[in-house]
Amino acid sequence: MTVRSTYVIPPVPEEYAMTSIAPLTSSTTRDSVDRSRSRTGPRGTAPTTRRNPFWELARVEALLFGRSAGSVVWTALIPLAAVIVLGAIPGTRHPSGSFGGRSALETWLPVLMMYEFLITAANLLPAVLAGYRERGILRRLSTTPVPPSRLLCAQALIYLSLALVVDVVMLVIAVVAGTPMPDQFAGFLLTLLLVAAATLGIGLLLAALAPGEKAANALSLVVFFPMLFFAGMWVPRSEMPDALRVVSDVTPLGAGARAVQDTLDGHWPAVTALLVLVAYAAVFGTIAVRRFRWQ
Repeated sequence: MTVRSTYVIPPVPEEYAMTSIAPLTSSTTRDSVDRSRSRTGPRGTAPTTRRNPFWELARVEALLFGRSAGSVVWTALIPLAAVIVLGAIPGTRHPSGSFGGRSALETWLPVLMMYEFLITAANLLPAVLAGYRERGILRRLSTTPVPPSRLLCAQALIYLSLALVVDVVMLVIAVVAGTPMPDQFAGFLLTLLLVAAATLGIGLLLAALAPGEKAANALSLVVFFPMLFFAGMWVPRSEMPDALRVVSDVTPLGAGARAVQDTLDGHWPAVTALLVLVAYAAVFGTIAVRRFRWQ
C-alpha cells in the first residue's frame, strides 16, 4: 500500500481574495472588489457585519481541504470503511486466542484510530504548510490582519478536529458491532488528545524541515510506515515479540494504541504510555516551533 498526500495546494487560493484576510493588491480583480462591496454595503459605508479573521481563515482552509477528494478518502472514508467491514463480519467480532482473547475488531480499532491522527497531522499537514511556504502564501499572509501563525492554528483545528470526530464515529460503529464501551471514557478522550498533540508536533517538525511540498511528502512517508508498524497495523501488538513490543511502547502510535486498548479493556490508560505521548508532544512541538520558517 502506497500512501501519499494528494492535497492540492493552489498557487494563490482564490478564496482568499474574497475574504477580509487578503490584502488588496494589483492581482485582486475588479470582480472580487465589486463582490466584496456588494456584501459590505455602498461605497463609503461601514459593513453591517464583520467576520472574525481567524474563523474566516479556517473556513477557507476547510473548503480547500474538502475539494481534495484524495484527502477526504484517505482521512475519513478508508478508516470508517475498515471498521464497518470488521464489524459486519461475524468472525471478527468474537474473541480469538490469536489476538490475546480479544476480537479482531477490538484489536485493530485502536490501530485505525492511530492511523487517523497519523494521516492527518503527519502526512497531509506537512505537505500543505511546506507548499504554502514554497509558494509564498505564508509571506503574503504576513501583510494581512491575520499573522501566519493563525494559519498553523487553523490547519491544526481542521485536521485534528477531523481526526477526533472520525475516531469517535469509529468507536460508535465498533460499539454497535459488539465492542465494549470504554469504562474509562475520560482516559480514552485524554489519550486521543495526547496522541493529537504528539502527532501534531511531529507533523510541524516535518513541515519545518522540508524545503518544499515534495520533500514534505517524502519525509512524511519515511515516518508513516514505521509508525504504523509499531502501532500494530501489520503485526498485532499482542503477537509482537517482547523486544519489539518494548520498542512499540516508546513510539507515539504504539503508546497511543496501548492506552486506547487499556480503556477498551476497562482500565485507565497506562501512565507510562501517557508520559510517552506527553514527551513526544513537548519535545517535537518545541523543536518545531523553533525551526519553523515562514518564508
